[in-house]
Amino acid sequence: MAVDVRWATTADAAALALMFCEMAVHYRQPPLDTDRALSAARKWLGEESPAYPHFALAFVDGKVSGLASVAIAHPGIDLERLLFLKDLFVRENTRNEGVGRALIGFLASHCLSQGVGRIDLTTEDWNEGALRFYERLGAERHGQKIFLRLSGEALEKISAKP
Repeated sequence: MAVDVRWATTADAAALALMFCEMAVHYRQPPLDTDRALSAARKWLGEESPAYPHFALAFVDGKVSGLASVAIAHPGIDLERLLFLKDLFVRENTRNEGVGRALIGFLASHCLSQGVGRIDLTTEDWNEGALRFYERLGAERHGQKIFLRLSGEALEKISAKP
């Protein structure tokens, strides 16, 4: 099976919105409103910079099959940029068919061509399938960092509002 992976463009808004909706269901979140997902996809893709793309899409036989959502972070103490993989999602009907591997390979090639030194990611400790997948690719658990989040009320409380 041939997998075509590329950075999403504004023409891919409907495909990206479909991935958002399916990903929400897969991760047991409330279903997304399809119009809202499409509006978000259009907005985000319209704001993309070619130097810093955020969404890679995988296609099999012309149908969207996978999504990688990423961000490039600039140097820390090691002066090495990194690509943070926020989400990797493959549609149910193409799982275990090489779509996830193709997406990661695409991201790795992008990193090498752009001087980005590594890919960092997180996954849930209960997600054994994801852990096995990343270990097969050569990913290693790195340190004992704890993942923290500021959202909702915490953002409001600490925002710089007068």
